[in-house]
Amino acid sequence: MHRGKGMKFVGDSRVPATGRMKNIPKDYSEYPGKTEAFWPNFLLKEWMIGAVFLVGFLCLTIAHEPPLEKIADPSDTAYIPMPDWYFLFLYQLLKYTYASGPYNAVGAFIIPGLAFGALLLAPFIDRGPERRPSKRPFATGFMLLALAAITFLTWQSVATHDWEAAAKQGQIVEFDTSAEGYKILEANNCLSCHGAALEGGGGAPSLIDTGLTPEEAKDIAVNGVGAMPPGMFKGTEEELDKLAEYISTLTSK
Repeated sequence: MHRGKGMKFVGDSRVPATGRMKNIPKDYSEYPGKTEAFWPNFLLKEWMIGAVFLVGFLCLTIAHEPPLEKIADPSDTAYIPMPDWYFLFLYQLLKYTYASGPYNAVGAFIIPGLAFGALLLAPFIDRGPERRPSKRPFATGFMLLALAAITFLTWQSVATHDWEAAAKQGQIVEFDTSAEGYKILEANNCLSCHGAALEGGGGAPSLIDTGLTPEEAKDIAVNGVGAMPPGMFKGTEEELDKLAEYISTLTSK
């Protein structure tokens, strides 16, 4: 044979390979409690645990119905929204001067972006083989700082929120549509602006908890106020008295 020449082996896919082992999971009996086959042992356990949590969550939703509020009104600028508990720390962050108003982008994008970006980069920055928290000061310190910040902001949001006002503004109020005062409102097309539940909307104020006396309610019904023009009420004097008395007694309690 000449120098530089050698033997070459060429495989042929038409020739079945002999001695190929079947797809049998490795025997991990030599390492009890240390590791196990991913399929099916590990996945089966994960699926069983997930199923237990899913059934428990479904039972919780059946046993405790979620609290509902009145129909959302985009024109109600006085409504103060409250996010779910896992967003309360971001909700509180947006209340501070440096993260709200003209600096809203700082609180909504920049600060959360830097924090979550640092969490994503942590595994690439701290690539040491140690698993003990004391041996990984950067990762441990940053995680403790993040947990402390989230805990503090969540606690501040809960402590400073006006829960009584929040419950009142979202309260569902049921009205007796058979009341004579309600029928007078309906006959004079008042519900088209003030809503079927008298909650207001589209620039019209709510007729609940107005604090008006019957005389003040009569004056507004006849002469109008704000965007409401005069002459909207077309009923009789007796109906006007009943309407004014009805509005003055509407409360959310």
